[in-house]
Amino acid sequence: MKAPEEILAVWRKFDDFPMETLTKAWLYSKQSNRKQRDVEAMKQHHKEFGVTGNCFDLAIWLLDAFKEAGIEAYPIGSELGTGDDHAAVMAVDRKGRRFLCDLGDQWLQPILIDGDDVAYTDEKLAGFFPGAEVQVLPEKDTFKVVYHRLNGKFSTQIYSTLPVSMKEFLAAADFSQSHVYPKPLLEVRLPWENETAHWEFCNWKSFLSTSKGLVEDPPLSTIDEWVERIHEKTGYDKTLLKESLEYFKGLEESSAS
Repeated sequence: MKAPEEILAVWRKFDDFPMETLTKAWLYSKQSNRKQRDVEAMKQHHKEFGVTGNCFDLAIWLLDAFKEAGIEAYPIGSELGTGDDHAAVMAVDRKGRRFLCDLGDQWLQPILIDGDDVAYTDEKLAGFFPGAEVQVLPEKDTFKVVYHRLNGKFSTQIYSTLPVSMKEFLAAADFSQSHVYPKPLLEVRLPWENETAHWEFCNWKSFLSTSKGLVEDPPLSTIDEWVERIHEKTGYDKTLLKESLEYFKGLEESSAS
């Protein structure tokens, strides 16, 4: 179910890239042109501030990296242009086999989605998603992923396998970048004991998802404390973090008044 080396070599370039909405909020507060950044702009912001972006940013960046490496890839998505959308990438190897590449959900590595391939299995697999085993269940034009966690807990997600045109994908990306959900979010893969775990900052709480369960962080009360914690996990520029988090606090206060 693992991708071949040529796909993995591109994927690994993004191993330490968080998925987050903090950059979007920071940009939104700074400029009137609230549209999807191109790859060059994203690379420049990453160089200057250490930041990455949301699922659209990461998908577009990954597509560009696959193109540069000569690997066929195309965007996929769900509920595009609704505000509840999710963006990912499908990479195709030299044999025509398709692999889900989802940086937005912080997968550890791509996974085969073709049910008729000899390498396919519907068994639960570790090593693809932090803190969970996964099953891939192909259906017509879609496939379901079942995430199995401790104590029998599980959740599901359905992906479309159909390519989305870049015109439609970029229009959905523009829509996403022009709307800021008032609860900040950042997810990043981090080493923990003998595995890679998933650290999440969401709505002023943070925790680590591991194969042994959730490890909750102590609560914090100030933006400066959150800046230090997020910087420690990501290396993001502290000034950018503070400005972004202050913007989120302003949104929160506006919605409460």
